[in-house]
Amino acid sequence: MTETLKRTPLFEEHRRAGGKMVPYAGFEMPVQYGTGIQAEHRAVREAAGLFDVSHMGEFSVEGPDALAFVGSLTVNDPTTLKVGQAQYSAFCAEDGTVIDDLLVYRTGQESLLLVVNAGNREGDWAWVNDHLRSHDIALDDRSDRTALLALQGPRAAEIFAPLTELELDGIAFYRLAEGEVAGVPCLVARTGYTGEDGFELYHDAEHAPELWKALLEAGEAKGLVPAGLGARDTLRLEVGYPLYGNDLDRSHTALESGLGWIVKLDRGDFVGRKALLQQKEQGVNRRLTGVRLVERGFPRPGYSVFSGGREVGTVTSGTVSPTLGEGIALTYLPMNLTEPGTSVDVRIRNKDVKGVVERPPFYRDGSLKR
Repeated sequence: MTETLKRTPLFEEHRRAGGKMVPYAGFEMPVQYGTGIQAEHRAVREAAGLFDVSHMGEFSVEGPDALAFVGSLTVNDPTTLKVGQAQYSAFCAEDGTVIDDLLVYRTGQESLLLVVNAGNREGDWAWVNDHLRSHDIALDDRSDRTALLALQGPRAAEIFAPLTELELDGIAFYRLAEGEVAGVPCLVARTGYTGEDGFELYHDAEHAPELWKALLEAGEAKGLVPAGLGARDTLRLEVGYPLYGNDLDRSHTALESGLGWIVKLDRGDFVGRKALLQQKEQGVNRRLTGVRLVERGFPRPGYSVFSGGREVGTVTSGTVSPTLGEGIALTYLPMNLTEPGTSVDVRIRNKDVKGVVERPPFYRDGSLKR
C-alpha cells in the first residue's frame, strides 16, 4: 500500500523554484533546488538560505499548570524560562531513552509552544496526552495550521530588517518576539540549526506563500537562495547538531546521546529521571561523538567504525563537509575511545579509512553569536 504523503503550504512554490521533491517524515519535501546541495550550503555559510520547515509539529500548552506539566515531561527545566525565552529539551521514556528532541518556547505567563520533529508528531501528541491526567491545561496540536520558515546565514538580519518593525537586536539567541513580517503576523525566534545567525518565522499556514516570496525578493540581491533538506543536513552536521532517527533514538539514553547538558536531574521529577540518575551514578558506557577522517572518504550512515581491528560503533550521520572538504561523522563509541584525538577507522567499501575522534562542532566559524 503506497503511503499518502502530506504537502506543506509551499509545495507549489518549491516546484516553481525547481525543487527536487522527495519523501521525508511523511511529507513531500525539497531535498535540493537547481543549483544543488553544495551551492545551497555555501550560500547559507556566506550569505543566506531560506528553508521551509513547515513539516515540523507545533503543540500549544496553555493554563495555570502549563509549566509544571511540560516540566514533568521534559528533561530540561521550563520553569527557568521567562516570557520570550526558549530552550532545547527532550522527551524521554521511563528508561531514559530519547522519544524526541524539541524546542520549548515560553510565549506567555501560562502558555508554552512545543516544536517537535515531523516524523514523531503523532507519537509525541499521543504521549503528551497520555500524561495529561489532572493538570489544568489546554492542549492544541497546531501543526496543520502553522507554517514555519527559517532564514539562515550571516546576511539574514540584513535581509530581514526591512520587512519588519521588530527590533532584531532585542531578539538574542534563544529568544522570541511577536510582530509582523512583510505584513504577516509571526512569532519570530532565533533558534537556528545551521551554526549561522538567522530567524524562524511561525505563522498561519495560509500566509506561507506570500511570506516566502517576500523574503526571497528582499534577499535576492544579497545572495539569498531557497535551500532544501540536503543542505540542512550537511550544515547541521558540520556544527554537530543531532538528528532524531539518525543520532537520537529509543536505543540510546539522553546521557549517552550527548544531551547531558540539558538534563536537569537536580530539580523535580520528570519521566525518565530515575533511570538517568541511576545511569549517571553508575557511569555512562558509550557516548555520541564526532569522527573526522584524515584520509579521503565519504562516511555514510550505517558504515562500521573500528579500533584496533575491532568493530566499536556505527556511523549515525556522515558526509563530506562542503565547507571543510573532509569526511565528518557522528557515532556512538565506548567511553574509553571518546577522547579527542583517538584514532579510529571507518570501513568504506571494504577499506578502512583513518580518522580521529573530534568533539563537535567540526565547523566553528559561523555567524551565530550565542
